[in-house]
Amino acid sequence: MNALKQFFGVVVRPQTYLNFIYLLLSFPLGLIYFVVLVTGLSVGLGTIILWIGVILLVAMFAAWYGMAAFERLTAVWLLREDIPSMQPLDTTGMSIWQKFVAALKNPVTWKGLAFLLLKLPIGVVCFSVLVTLVSLSLGLMAAPFYYNLTYIPVDLNIGASYYQTIWTIDTLSEALLVSLAGVLVAIASLHAFNGLAWLSAKFARVMLGSFPQPVAE
Repeated sequence: MNALKQFFGVVVRPQTYLNFIYLLLSFPLGLIYFVVLVTGLSVGLGTIILWIGVILLVAMFAAWYGMAAFERLTAVWLLREDIPSMQPLDTTGMSIWQKFVAALKNPVTWKGLAFLLLKLPIGVVCFSVLVTLVSLSLGLMAAPFYYNLTYIPVDLNIGASYYQTIWTIDTLSEALLVSLAGVLVAIASLHAFNGLAWLSAKFARVMLGSFPQPVAE
């Protein structure tokens, strides 16, 4: 009973849908980060011999630090992951230059940049999984509404380019059975989404959190 409760209970857990939102946003956010960072850093490095290049690089540094901080907060809010602050030191009372130097020395600053650049390929994977599983689930669940418009064949691949139809869904009872299978696939998909979100949360914790170094005895 506990196993069944765990399996079907995913539908009513609010965290499931927060995880879904996080994964859904991964691709568009990753695309924005990649375009902004690659364009800005390329132009800044290309014009570094001019003052405009230096200014642009400083602006890009502030931009990627801000985007990394936003990603940390997003992981905390949506994934409920406990991620330490990005800045390990108390910068209260420091000048702007001292804060800038402290940020440059902070490993999380550079791990944050790597996280932002990796957000695009990770987002592509998440978006592909979401679209595939959601489309499959909805297509199966909707079978009773279109089975009589076009018969639904279930094919078996028995060769490189040859398929043998082993079942044709052409009755309402069969379509309802397929719809029930779609419900089960949808619930299993929610578990898959939660798994992807869990991996994303742990990755964000490693890349965007500043952990205190152990004190040598």
